[in-house]
Amino acid sequence: MLKIYGDRQSGNCYKVKLLLHHLQREYTWQSVDILAGDTRTQAFLEKNPNGKIPLLELPSGETLSESNAILNYLAHDTPYLPDDPLTRARVLSWQFFEQYSHEPYIAVARFISKYLGLPEERRQEYEAKQSGGYKALTVMEQTLAQQPYLVSDTLTIADFSLYAYTHVAHEGGFDLATFPTIRTWLQRIALHPRHVAM
Repeated sequence: MLKIYGDRQSGNCYKVKLLLHHLQREYTWQSVDILAGDTRTQAFLEKNPNGKIPLLELPSGETLSESNAILNYLAHDTPYLPDDPLTRARVLSWQFFEQYSHEPYIAVARFISKYLGLPEERRQEYEAKQSGGYKALTVMEQTLAQQPYLVSDTLTIADFSLYAYTHVAHEGGFDLATFPTIRTWLQRIALHPRHVAM
């Protein structure tokens, strides 16, 4: 059986959980407390030298790290990762966008606020993340105003990648009131019969 090492409040870990529920794949979940140093133990570093979660462990004992790589592996030969080369590249494009233009702002601001309690020594960093986060949300809003999902008319792992932190963006100080198509998209995903909450 598949085994996921993760933190249930982490968006990057939630992506994997969400896809597995859509695929109706069985798995076991190993909770990892990053603040307690669980990812820095020798046992964990032997599985992932980079010391990060999520981590997927296969029945063979092999492991795979990086959330979007895990999504691509699990979604292979499923409707969530299209076969058409251009469409698949667009999925990847959104996943790169998530890691470089979205997550560094929205997820980091949320981490500083939710996990660390917004300490005064990191308030300036938190506030500096806001403009980049809103820029990413604006890009998403423009795309979703033209189609129901990020890549086309079909739900893909691109949507899971961006949904994970967007649906909790308010926990990082981001107000979605002026992003109506994002809010509609969030609701569309949440109403899917195989949806699971964070």
